Amino acid sequence: MPTRTLNTSAAQSVWRAPQLSLRFWPVFLRNLLVWRKLAIPSLVGNIAEPLMWLVAFGYGMGALVGQVTLPGPSGDVQVPYILFLASGSICMSAMQAASFEALYSAFSRMHVQKTWDGIMNAPVTLDDIVLAEMLWAAFKALFTVTAILGVMLVLGISYSPKLLVAWPVLLGVGITFSCLALIFNALAKGYDFFTYYFTLFLTPMMFLSGIFFPLEQLPVVVRTISQWLPLTNAVELVRPLFMDQWPTHALRHVAVLVAYAVGGFWLALALTRKRFRG
Repeated sequence: MPTRTLNTSAAQSVWRAPQLSLRFWPVFLRNLLVWRKLAIPSLVGNIAEPLMWLVAFGYGMGALVGQVTLPGPSGDVQVPYILFLASGSICMSAMQAASFEALYSAFSRMHVQKTWDGIMNAPVTLDDIVLAEMLWAAFKALFTVTAILGVMLVLGISYSPKLLVAWPVLLGVGITFSCLALIFNALAKGYDFFTYYFTLFLTPMMFLSGIFFPLEQLPVVVRTISQWLPLTNAVELVRPLFMDQWPTHALRHVAVLVAYAVGGFWLALALTRKRFRG
């Protein structure tokens, strides 16, 4: 665990408001410059698994399922399963890409390589570093989903012009899940700790957020819980855009994602401050 202490009074609470500045930007650029050397293998690794899910389930299972019935603003609508799956899996890809970067890569820089300690020898605060890590993970997620969206366009899954709106929404999804992942980054003593996050949180959420089947198939109690999961609200925002429709209750879905992002960032920052004090 890092032993370097923060240049703040011991009386200051770790729960104080974030003290952010534009000094996060050089840290963000530093991560970008390092990543450029491994951009191609990183991109291939991030998009290979989602595309395999899409091809295997979208075309394989889609041939058996055919159409999926979804509630629409003017009644039920029939949607090809490949479109149904693609519109959900793109949110799952943003979640996974942001989570991997804010967990494994951020932990390497913080704990293994001691990069954060070196940066804090410059006039850069820990708060700015955490902000830079969060935004960097969100950027990598956006880069990944942009590549996947390009493949989906080539496959002709959707040509809706409203996909331009999905792009900033997916950036917000990346921000939300990078904030949540940084909480576990602050708590981890080793890479094995992240297994709990993926196994007990991300994986169940993948199957309870309407990615592979409509939420109406779930029991009422599970469906009620699902409606407050961040991934569910992300899918509810993005899926209608693939169908060339505007999402219903958009403000509610955005509010849930913002609440998770703000609360997650504040908690992650407090736990990271506490870690660097110890």
